[in-house]
Amino acid sequence: MKGTPEVLQEFRKESFTALNRTRVVYRYGTGPSVLILSEMPGITPALVTFAKRVADQGLSVTLPHLFGRDGNSANNGEFLKTFGEVCISREFTLFATGKSSRVTRWLNELAHHEHETNGGPGVGVIGMCLTGGFALAMMVDPVVVAPVLSQPSLPVGRKPASRHDLGISDDELLRVKARTQNGVCVQGYRFSGDKLSPGERFQNLRDVLGDAFLGVEIDSSLNNEWGYPADAHSVFTEGQDNKPGSPTTTAMEQVLSFFSQQLRPTA
Repeated sequence: MKGTPEVLQEFRKESFTALNRTRVVYRYGTGPSVLILSEMPGITPALVTFAKRVADQGLSVTLPHLFGRDGNSANNGEFLKTFGEVCISREFTLFATGKSSRVTRWLNELAHHEHETNGGPGVGVIGMCLTGGFALAMMVDPVVVAPVLSQPSLPVGRKPASRHDLGISDDELLRVKARTQNGVCVQGYRFSGDKLSPGERFQNLRDVLGDAFLGVEIDSSLNNEWGYPADAHSVFTEGQDNKPGSPTTTAMEQVLSFFSQQLRPTA
């Protein structure tokens, strides 16, 4: 397919249609599937690097185009363009409404397709920033067996309640809890000072899901040992330092191991 950005040349650029909506998807690797849902401003080079690391675990990765310009680096200009695009989209629920974003239904259809194509016990999903909570909403479908929430930022809002809000309905949350009681684990990652992904949201997940939620909070307080800035946000992409023994490197190792263990249990 023409028009593939240079950084994505090794990926298979294809289209997928479900629920009367067609989107471009990028696929790479072989083995059970992990859906990687891009953060703002889209599928950046750093996200592609992360996707390849996931694929190196003997897994296939699928990157659906959700917003932004594929292959462009993260910067303020790209962020503003993408934010405007998302704001007018009916598929994304930015504010607390007691409902999940409509796009998660389409993503579940994609998850089923990838599972049927690549096999395994189910699929893994990681959402980041704007899409961070999508993996939780997608858990209502049993096809999702390895959900990861990285710096979930939705819903946004100034009201204190929005800081706890998980961006899904009460019924969906009950179904998520039931799945964790049947053995499905949820992982979450954020920097401790990240105002876009408030700590109250992780505490709510701990209160509701108990030990089934592993919430990792990386210290980004003033004068922290590893020098993470106060506004550090993206754990697996722009904020990943790749230093031996660092908290972000440890987080990377944890999430790669999680996907491998849940999707390739006999490997």
